[in-house]
Amino acid sequence: MNGPFPGIAGLDTYALVNGGCRVEVIPSRGAIVTRMCVDGDELLYVDEATVADPAKNVRGGIPVLFPIAGPLPGDTYSVEGRTYSLPQHGFARKLPWQVRQADASRLVVALSSSEETLRHFPWRFAARLSFSLVGTRLTLEFEVENQDTRPLPLHLGFHPYFRVPAAAKSQARVDTNATRAWDNWRGREVAFTGLDLTEEEVDLHLKDHSKPGTTLERGPGLKPIRLSWSPEYHVLVVWTQRGKDFVCVEPWTAAKGALATGEGLPSVQPGARASLVFHIEG
Repeated sequence: MNGPFPGIAGLDTYALVNGGCRVEVIPSRGAIVTRMCVDGDELLYVDEATVADPAKNVRGGIPVLFPIAGPLPGDTYSVEGRTYSLPQHGFARKLPWQVRQADASRLVVALSSSEETLRHFPWRFAARLSFSLVGTRLTLEFEVENQDTRPLPLHLGFHPYFRVPAAAKSQARVDTNATRAWDNWRGREVAFTGLDLTEEEVDLHLKDHSKPGTTLERGPGLKPIRLSWSPEYHVLVVWTQRGKDFVCVEPWTAAKGALATGEGLPSVQPGARASLVFHIEG
């Protein structure tokens, strides 16, 4: 068993190490990956002050988005005539996950439904999130079991903040074949013709990115980051803000608001399990 060490703000942190690659995870802070370093190259941006303050959403690392990715209209949705509320990106990124396995190259954590989660998401579930490191490839595997009597909607995403210096954004690139996007910053659907990561804010939800992955070119002197994922991820979100040293490249299983509309939303049948993977290689 690979025991924890005091990381940011003294929070129990687990490290995965393989050669020159090191990954750090804080299970109690939403099972967030706070660091991925490859041969001295820090791949992730992290605002440590937001990690240290439990009242804040963490800005940085790799938050897990469940049971919704993005916001809901009015932060509410209805199930069988009852109205429920969920904050943007759900509750998994805020709750403590329980450590089930920890060694030098693998960490497994778990989160189950509770009285608190059922008040916001009326399905009983058991989720496991596994972090595995082989060489310079980090794999995040999310597995959920539907312990309810109704199909469980699977609106899942990851929100990695990749380190891209603000000065390099004019030369940064995200490989995509998308032609349509929802411009979340401007609030309208647009024809997608390319990314300008130097704009005041970029918040594009690429609706027809059909590749099971992408490559983030981070600019001169920085190695590209290669991403790949399970086919259940149907939406690719790219987000950044001017002056900030990050570009987020996020796979989601469905568009924002899908928990309310049902549009394109996968589900897990009662008693069944679903397993999705997300690979990051530096």
